[in-house]
Amino acid sequence: MGEEWIRRCTAELAPRLAPGGDARAFVIDAPDGSMAACALGLIHRVLPAPSYPWGLAGRVHVVATRPDARRRGYARAVVRALLDELRTEHVTLFELHASQEAAPLYREFGFADSPALMRMTHLEQPGGRLR
Repeated sequence: MGEEWIRRCTAELAPRLAPGGDARAFVIDAPDGSMAACALGLIHRVLPAPSYPWGLAGRVHVVATRPDARRRGYARAVVRALLDELRTEHVTLFELHASQEAAPLYREFGFADSPALMRMTHLEQPGGRLR
């Protein structure tokens, strides 16, 4: 899917990052001006509950650090900035999927493992057939 995937993501994400959109991103630039690390979060509505009275949840969708920029605190910095921003927007429920390597970082922020979390991907081709 390569280039098509990048084009589709760009077209989808650009308006979501605009004022009033539901996406937030934080980036740390490398000395050469390229991206060293980034974090992207999406805000979505849920039914209000005592733990999330404003009915807003935030999903940490992507956290990435370029391999040659790791072990410098960049991931921690962009995640902290993202979570702080989401809190200012009344998000009180935070979700993410973590690799084993990244899980200790997220635990530092207060994320906890959940044995109840389940996930399914259901891809259909046009006409309702599974791929």
